[in-house]
Formats: sequence, C-alpha cells, structure tokens
Amino acid sequence: MIILYAFISEERHQSLLNRYLPVFSEEIKRDILRYKRWQDAQLSLLGKVLLRHGLRTYYNIPDVEIGVLPNKKPYLKGHNLHFNISHSKELVVCAIAEYPLGIDIEYNDPKISYHDFTFQMTPNEIQEIQDAEDEMNGFFTYWTRKEAVIKAHGAGMILPLESFEIANDECIIEDEKFFIKKIFIHEDYHSYMASSDPEIKKTIPLFKHFEGDILA
Repeated sequence: MIILYAFISEERHQSLLNRYLPVFSEEIKRDILRYKRWQDAQLSLLGKVLLRHGLRTYYNIPDVEIGVLPNKKPYLKGHNLHFNISHSKELVVCAIAEYPLGIDIEYNDPKISYHDFTFQMTPNEIQEIQDAEDEMNGFFTYWTRKEAVIKAHGAGMILPLESFEIANDECIIEDEKFFIKKIFIHEDYHSYMASSDPEIKKTIPLFKHFEGDILA
C-alpha cells in the first residue's frame, strides 16, 4: 500500500492547471474546471494526479481506465488494485492498495461543535466523545473512522452514520465486517483507513509527500 499526499497552493494554481490538465480526458477537464473555487478545482486535480503518479511509479501502470460501480464508487478497470481519495481543507490524499479500502482525512477545525452532529451518533458514541480527554479529538476520531468505513463499504450517503457502530476499530455492516486503522499524515488533520480485508490492520503504508511540480 502507498499513500500519496499534497497540499494545495493558490500561488501554483495556474501552473498546476497548465501542466496537468492536458494529460486528462475532456470529461475530466470539464469536471475539474466546473468548480468555482480554485481550492476545490485544485483538490480535484491533485487527487487525480496523485493516483496517476502512484500507479505509474509504484505499480508500473502507465495508463488506466477508471470505471464507476453502480454504487458510484470508482475502480480501476482491468487491474486487481484499489484506490480511494480524500481531501479536507488544504490537504488531498490518495491511497492505493491490493485490497478494497476507504480513506478519510478531516481538518481539525476548532469552530466545529460535535453537538451539531449528535443526531448522527449512537448513544455509545456520544458517551465515548464526552468521556474523551479532548472532546473535539474524540469527535473527529468518531467522524473520520465512520467516513472511512462508508467509503470502504461503497454505499456513500445512502448509509447513515448512526446505522452502525465501531468498537475496537471494527464494525459490521450488512453482515460484512470492516477493520479500521489510524494513520498519521499531518498534526492538523485526523486520518483513518478502513477495509473489509483484515490485512489492513497489519499493513504499514509507504507515505509519499509531494511538493512543487515534481509529479510525473
């Protein structure tokens, strides 16, 4: 498994667009350029660039076609590899692995109150957050783990956060067991991975941080 990540930069925005947009299809270009905020456009672009670079550099896959499953989850056509992309605030992350997975990162925003989200929590989860030494840290741990599981499951917004509960970094959804692993990317962000494959608990990812225009 490899985890590639990068931070967005307004100063480099136009140069990034000029360099990397031409390598993608017209459909992908339109998807990226439809964003009104430069931050959203760059996050979308860098997620795709990180995936392309990771496949080329670490898996010797120069070109790949991305399909979309009925549940809207993208996949790599013709390859037994899986990927997932997440972004928050100024950070975008792409994980590539030999088994299905979900990854989620969340910026530790001090303006957020967990009380606004209790309707999406089980009583045990609310209690766990309230018992935490740092309630906000407890909330983001809850939120990021749940989002990683939902992305690994592939149900998207159809699956309510309060419909399943995580205990000891494991949970069951529709008779399918998921395993959760905490990862560290940056001190200002919370990050977790999830998979139905228990291998994720033993995996030690290779982390690659990219800056500037060094992506191939």
